[in-house]
Amino acid sequence: MSRHAEMDKRLLDIICCPATRLPLELLDAGRLSSLNDAIAAGQVRNHGNQPVAEALDEALVTRDGKLAYPVRDGIPVLLEDECIDLRRLSG
Repeated sequence: MSRHAEMDKRLLDIICCPATRLPLELLDAGRLSSLNDAIAAGQVRNHGNQPVAEALDEALVTRDGKLAYPVRDGIPVLLEDECIDLRRLSG
């Protein structure tokens, strides 16, 4: 395992969702692709009710799979207004 991957694992072990306090994990590639498709179609708004216009390279998701947080330039954006409620996405 690379040093970067170890650090990511340690980070995921200590951070949590600021809204629910649930643990976070990386959003899998399939769900990330579906989310990016919805973003491209203009169907995604964050909790701050702002449209999400840029596709995500990575995202963290609460362990229950309901909320996703963008990761920008390798840095998790753990602001409640920036999270995306995945339950609002169709399909």
